[in-house]
Amino acid sequence: MRRPRALLAMSDYAFTTQFGPTELARLRALADLPATLHVERLDTPQARALLADVEVLITSWGCPPIDADVLAAAPRLRAVLHAAGTVRQLCTDALWERGVVVTTSAGANAVPVAEFTLGAIILAGKRAPYLAAAAGEGAPDWFRHRDRFGVASNHDVTVGVVGFSRIGRLTVGLLQPLGWRVLVHDPVVDADAIRAAGAEPTSLDDLLRRSDVVTVHAPDLPSTRGMIGARELGLMRDHTTLINTARGAIIDTEALTRECVSGRLNAMLDVTDPEPLPRTSPLYRLPNVMLTPHIAGSQGPETRRMSAHTLDELERLVRGEPLVSQVRREQLAVIA
Repeated sequence: MRRPRALLAMSDYAFTTQFGPTELARLRALADLPATLHVERLDTPQARALLADVEVLITSWGCPPIDADVLAAAPRLRAVLHAAGTVRQLCTDALWERGVVVTTSAGANAVPVAEFTLGAIILAGKRAPYLAAAAGEGAPDWFRHRDRFGVASNHDVTVGVVGFSRIGRLTVGLLQPLGWRVLVHDPVVDADAIRAAGAEPTSLDDLLRRSDVVTVHAPDLPSTRGMIGARELGLMRDHTTLINTARGAIIDTEALTRECVSGRLNAMLDVTDPEPLPRTSPLYRLPNVMLTPHIAGSQGPETRRMSAHTLDELERLVRGEPLVSQVRREQLAVIA
């Protein structure tokens, strides 16, 4: 089994977080590595000298685009294995035209996001984040204000999942043991696949009207930006919670702010548009809004799940086996 020449290209933070002794030992067993096995930039003289022999580039957060100049310096490059989620920022026309194989670890990154989403849905039903925030206001009668943000209950709940992506699918699966109604809207996924997962396919409008909690998992595409605007928010019932762990641009921030300021809707936002919000945004101060700093995706040791996935792909590549998470150029029109 010939070991290909490999190089890691990512930020220092990504490298030190994702590749500890266990991962590096496995990497060395699978690939031939230079003395300098990790670079942040691909345009330095050192990086260009290393690229001359590289067959496999292992990338993660912080890797610059792999453009024509990089490819000219890497004539032997045949695979880019991405130990993170989206590959949009990496993949240039030149890369696709060269025919370089590209893989992603987005499936591994979907796991903590789905777990975070499940927790958010359960807490939203009990209104826990909002009641906890309101407790700081010094409400004189704790119990009399329990239903201020809607009835605190996880009985007979309907959850709407916008986007049957990797994360959307995992979220639907995690919800199944709870026995709740799950609605899914995704215009590019076959309705039978949604039914097979135990959910009901439906239109976006119907989902918004019927759901107690709406969670967004659509990709950030020109067709999805602003897809939940003032009209769509107006379809949602009073005290519905909107959860967003996808991308902030999918929701009209100004329209959502108005609905939350009025107290009609609740929100749990791990992503916003812009990100972060300006310090003057009312969303920071509303008890019916929970803001978190883009933490749903892999953090700390969770990122090593993506490293392991990438090393699995490297092993398949070395053995001449089919890759399980290859990304093709035409897929970028519908995936994150």
